[in-house]
Amino acid sequence: MESKIYNQKGKEAGKVELPEGIFGLSWNNDLVHQVMVSMMSNSRSPISHTKDRGEVSGGGKKPWRQKGTGRARHGSSRSPIWRGGGITFGPTNEKNYTKKINKKMSAKALFTVLSQKLKDGEILFVDNFDMKEAKTKDAKEILSSFSLVKGFETMVSKKKNSSFIALGETKENVVKSFSNFGNIQIGETRNLNILNLLNNKYLVIENPEKSLELLSGKISVKK
Repeated sequence: MESKIYNQKGKEAGKVELPEGIFGLSWNNDLVHQVMVSMMSNSRSPISHTKDRGEVSGGGKKPWRQKGTGRARHGSSRSPIWRGGGITFGPTNEKNYTKKINKKMSAKALFTVLSQKLKDGEILFVDNFDMKEAKTKDAKEILSSFSLVKGFETMVSKKKNSSFIALGETKENVVKSFSNFGNIQIGETRNLNILNLLNNKYLVIENPEKSLELLSGKISVKK
């Protein structure tokens, strides 16, 4: 299985051999959904919080004596049935949303999505990003060049979730150059996950040889 490699100007610069174990898998909806839901749950921060009757202020004194008033018995004005009292069964920030994801499941789900994106013609392999300075203007020219490649015409015009750029290694100038684009995300291949892929239409993989080595390192794959 081969794919073309392009340079920054959108011109063909060679070819790369793609391993079947990463880019030749069939679609597995259940696996992808399970891993996606688990990752979204793990990234969730419990913010909502309500106070129960033991956390609200006041209510230390019994509102009235137990008997003889003709009214119902109450021990505290902070009871949930009182106005200003505690909340019963409300959300708390102590809730744990973490879900376990097996390493092999996570890796196979990633490879499954990569395989589907390759079939859909949504992966662009780039030999190298060489930017001596951090300039948004230069980054825009690179994106315009990529949009001339067949199948990637909407890379620039798509307003949201256009592309994820996966770098072979940390490149500060490249990251800064693309950071001003609201429709572009950028990161390193070693940190690539299915949310990066599912949340963006296109995937741009820089330095294919090194990137494929990093991907293969997640689990053993067939050449």
